[in-house]
Amino acid sequence: MTLSRLIAILSVLLWLPLAASAQDAETTTSDPRAATGGVQTLEDILARQRGEKIDMSFRSDLTGPDADEAAFVQQLGTLGITSDPALWRALRYNDVTLSVSSRTPAAEVVMQDAGMQWLAWRAGPLRTYGGYLLLAMIGLLAVFLALRGRIRTDHPLTGRKVLRFNSIERFAHWLLAGSFILLGITGLVQLFGRVAIIPLIGHEAFAPIAIAGKWVHNNVAWAFMLGLVMVTVFWIAHNIPNRLDLKWIAVGGGLFKKGVHPPAKKFNAGQKIIFWSVVVLGFSISASGLSLLFPFELPMFAATFEKLNAFGVPGWFGMEPLKTVLAPHEEMQLAQLWHAIVAFVFMAIILAHIYIGSIGMEGAFDAMGKGEVDETWAKEHHSLWLEELKAKESKDAAASTPAE
Repeated sequence: MTLSRLIAILSVLLWLPLAASAQDAETTTSDPRAATGGVQTLEDILARQRGEKIDMSFRSDLTGPDADEAAFVQQLGTLGITSDPALWRALRYNDVTLSVSSRTPAAEVVMQDAGMQWLAWRAGPLRTYGGYLLLAMIGLLAVFLALRGRIRTDHPLTGRKVLRFNSIERFAHWLLAGSFILLGITGLVQLFGRVAIIPLIGHEAFAPIAIAGKWVHNNVAWAFMLGLVMVTVFWIAHNIPNRLDLKWIAVGGGLFKKGVHPPAKKFNAGQKIIFWSVVVLGFSISASGLSLLFPFELPMFAATFEKLNAFGVPGWFGMEPLKTVLAPHEEMQLAQLWHAIVAFVFMAIILAHIYIGSIGMEGAFDAMGKGEVDETWAKEHHSLWLEELKAKESKDAAASTPAE
């Protein structure tokens, strides 16, 4: 062997480790997880603890039959193609072929991360802010009662009665109101039972209450939806906004000052606000309730998110596009959160409605309790409606009087 060939061989042997080191350094620079064998780094863990969103594709993309087999071996340094880390990773990202006896869509979903987010929202912001909202409304009404007192008629009652609501209207109202109260109570029991009721009576006593409440909630919902449809059909024509509503709102409907009685037809602006709140929130809560009763047949959020993304709604608020592929469990979790959020807003509004219709205003309960109100009350709160009613009665009386 010549001296030049020996020098060339030694040069190659010396260059190889240096090249490998340089390549490793370049790989480490381009791939921060190269040093950990492809798994998450300390920075990933710290970022998650800080609440920052990290790209988990280095895990989620390494699942399923089309994944690179060498990548499975590299991950966590496991041996063989089928390993526990690879299996659990596939389960976590719902990308594994399972054989289950039940054929429901949810049966094949073994793990899903969104459950922890749902639990945190349910036990945290939902329960906290929802409870504060109801307490704030009760406190506000108590302060209003203390400052304003009960709203009474400015003139003596005549004793003459006029028909305000007929029997079928009152039936629809009380069907809706009674079912809503039952739904509200049982829903609050389910949400606050763990923190408010179990500490008082214990788990054993609370269990039958929770089971009965769930049964009542699921079945009384049908009465609520029937009542909702009925009142919508009966009163929607009377609740179309008009210019009179602006005048009513401008003086606060006379609620804050005695002697102020803005003209109104059958429903004033305040009642119209209640009506449309009931209609919009009622149908929304019914839709999410049906989605919870039939989660596999009536999923609603994936399709909704897809439409919102198409209109670019998330971008208006600086958000990323919403997720449009949801596991059945995620559909149920989102439906439950939406159902509860709408319910809290709904209950807060209805508390104000109950107050005005009972102790807040003299004679208001008679309208729905007996169906008839005093003529003085009708003149002060719904003067235009009373005029229309009297004009119609006069016209009917004239039509029924035989000509001489």
